[in-house]
Amino acid sequence: MDGGKESREQRRRRVLKGASILSGISNSEVKCTVRNMHSQGAELQVSIDARVPNEFLLYIPTDGVGYKTVVQWRRGDKLGVMFLGTEPKPHWHYG
Repeated sequence: MDGGKESREQRRRRVLKGASILSGISNSEVKCTVRNMHSQGAELQVSIDARVPNEFLLYIPTDGVGYKTVVQWRRGDKLGVMFLGTEPKPHWHYG
């Protein structure tokens, strides 16, 4: 039995939450789905042709929180991201 894998899966919660990838430079928004999440990061699913910067604000309306986020990996329509901190929803975002 691999204890490391088991404890990792216990900490990671499988979720399906709608979210937005917000880039303040151009006030752009890319819709995405949070597939699983833990205290340090998440796995996101985006449109295969979405343009996602390496750093962005991930806003999850059901949580009411914006996560300062950096991309750790990309595979097809999936992104692995790490959270750097939180901040309020940007004033220009209406969601």
